[in-house]
Parts: sequence; structure tokens; C-alpha cells
Amino acid sequence: MRVYEAKITYEATLFEVGATSLTSAESVYDYMKDVLEDHPMTEVFYVILLNQKNKPLGRLAVTSGTVCGTLVHPREVFRPAIVGGASAIICAHNHPSGDPAPSAADVTVTRQLREADKIVGISVLDHIVLGRPECDPAGLGYYSFRTAGLI
Repeated sequence: MRVYEAKITYEATLFEVGATSLTSAESVYDYMKDVLEDHPMTEVFYVILLNQKNKPLGRLAVTSGTVCGTLVHPREVFRPAIVGGASAIICAHNHPSGDPAPSAADVTVTRQLREADKIVGISVLDHIVLGRPECDPAGLGYYSFRTAGLI
């Protein structure tokens, strides 16, 4: 019989938040924009773990896909949040094309995560799609489901 051991490891990110809470889509974009450089050709889905004051406890790449998509399931998103003792989470993923407009799959995943957060008791505060300002018709470089009223 095999017995497995779970471990939590923490790694510093390139962006130091310090005492700042992640309370706006712009602050999340600033916290996550290095992902665009780290993964220019593949879509990667991240979960940001937050404490009760919305200060990040850490971030974790949950899944990695192809240039046009990645598979995401609530189980993989909420597992690190539960183990890490997060009060809330923010989800973020990049679009290698640079256009942060959400796909139909992005909308579906966001709805699934919102349904799951009611059961788990860890709120999904936002889902940010990361892109580049020069590829975004709005010029922001990101899309926020909360700002759009979908969360």
C-alpha cells in the first residue's frame, strides 16, 4: 500500500506587494503581469490565495495548456486555497494572443468556480484575463469579470 504526503512550499514572486491589498483589477494585473513574460506561448491558469484583508498569501499555477486554451476544474483551483488556509481567491490566466477578451470557455469556468465557492466557503473575488494593452481595444491589458459585472 502506498501512502502519500502533501507539502506546501512557498516561493517569492517578482512583485512585492508588501502591505497592499489586491482590491482592484489593476492591482491584480500589476501583481500578475510577469506571467506574460514567463509564459508567452502557453495559457497558464493561476490562483492567488488571499487572507481576510485581501493580501496575497501566494500564487500558484494550477494548469498549463496550449497557445489557445487550458483545462481548469474547481477541484484544482480550490485545493491549494483549502490547504493554504485562504479566506478568498482571485483567479487569473493569460491569453498568449495578447487580447484579454474572455472566451466562452472562460465564462463557463468562471460560473463553475462561483458555484463551487458557495459549497467550499472560499469566495472567488475576481477572475482576471491577462493580455497586453496594445492588443486590448480598451487599452487596459486585462479583463476583469468583477468589473464587467459577471462576478
